[in-house]
Amino acid sequence: MTKRLLRGELIEEITARVLDGRLAAGSRINEVHLARELGVSRTPLREALIGLADRGLLVAAPGRGFLVAPLDPDEARRLYPLVAELESLALRWTSPLDLAALPDALDAVTDEMAALPPAGDLSAVDDRWHALLLSRCGNPHLMRLIEQTKPLLKRYESAYFGGAARTAESIAEHRGIAGALRSGDVPGAAALLVRNWVKALAYLERS
Repeated sequence: MTKRLLRGELIEEITARVLDGRLAAGSRINEVHLARELGVSRTPLREALIGLADRGLLVAAPGRGFLVAPLDPDEARRLYPLVAELESLALRWTSPLDLAALPDALDAVTDEMAALPPAGDLSAVDDRWHALLLSRCGNPHLMRLIEQTKPLLKRYESAYFGGAARTAESIAEHRGIAGALRSGDVPGAAALLVRNWVKALAYLERS
């Protein structure tokens, strides 16, 4: 990387490497190598690593530096209901008038999901869909909680999820949420959103 990365950018870059497997679950972070690769000194890198350890994505291991947190099914069982409730809360705390403007745009993103080839990056499109769904929520504290928690969960989706059956099911669930918003049924949309996350957890359990 040629430009100097800020702490927030470092956190984003390291998070991306954990989510896509370049930094594997349970592996030790080689700080010297990573600092050289990212073009930063050890001090800002260590600050970013400490921040990610505070969020639970990394583990500070005495005498060993930092490790990528191992995958733990019990953690997944805790995270999915938590993210479901946080996103549902963000939806319920958004003005119905603001939500009424979203269904067409949400359906357009869902159409992108449906048009993806088998090897397409469904996760990235799904992230955009959920970001759009919550984009009108005016509570920055709640949104910060969601932004800090979801990377922990995304590791499990990257490791375990996939397949045409789950993709088709998820697409139908997304269309149902947009349909509920279109009819003005915000509580119904929130309930469907929770169900979408709960079904994702059930799929993980089967995997």
